[in-house]
Amino acid sequence: MFNLVRHWCERLFRIPPEPGPPPGDEARTRVFRAAPNFLRYLKLIWGIGTAASVGGVVIFGIATFVAMSFARNGETGKIQPFLIALEVVVLIGIVIARLVKLAVLQLDYENRWYVVTDRSLRIREGVIHVREMTITFANIQNIEVKQGPLQRYFQIADLQVDTAGGGNEPHPTVPGASLHTAFFRGIDNATEVKALIQERLRGLKDSGLGDLDDPRPVASVAPAFDATAVGALREVLAEARALRAATVKP
Repeated sequence: MFNLVRHWCERLFRIPPEPGPPPGDEARTRVFRAAPNFLRYLKLIWGIGTAASVGGVVIFGIATFVAMSFARNGETGKIQPFLIALEVVVLIGIVIARLVKLAVLQLDYENRWYVVTDRSLRIREGVIHVREMTITFANIQNIEVKQGPLQRYFQIADLQVDTAGGGNEPHPTVPGASLHTAFFRGIDNATEVKALIQERLRGLKDSGLGDLDDPRPVASVAPAFDATAVGALREVLAEARALRAATVKP
């Protein structure tokens, strides 16, 4: 049943193919994917949410059934079958919704792409709301590794990349996203990816395609004259003065 739901979601959301590499040297392109533990992390959160939803409906139904049993009147006996049927319908709806959610989580994990070249990076994530960002290294302001307690248990982390301009300007189509922040979510080598981006960022700046972090002093170039040249210049200056004195009338 799960594969059927998953196939239905793929057709419904029309998931795009693998993204092409961003601008840069294709020979140096590195592609990173979310770690397998990221999927386990998502499934754990999904399981907690599913248990809470189903458990809440079951507890509410049991409490209602017990309360109506103590009431002991004819009208209550007529309503009980209707409430039981309603609760079954709600439970079936919750189960279907959670299965769809699980299929979306699986697709979201499989369709995460993190591509890094020598000049830029491209990130694609999402299934329902597909978000693709291309960031040139010249616009990167900050790179930060973020890891919560549960992520630490699964040995994964998020790498946050902030770009210049706009602060936390919200994304126009993706709720909760920013136009100037990108994430490598659920990777198990966040430190390695951060070091790679920083290395290529330094290489790009040192090549003259960006501002240098540590401005290098420019050596002054002064013309060098030997004694012979200086003497010749002095003779020319003396002759010019003599010529000027001869031509000027008293």
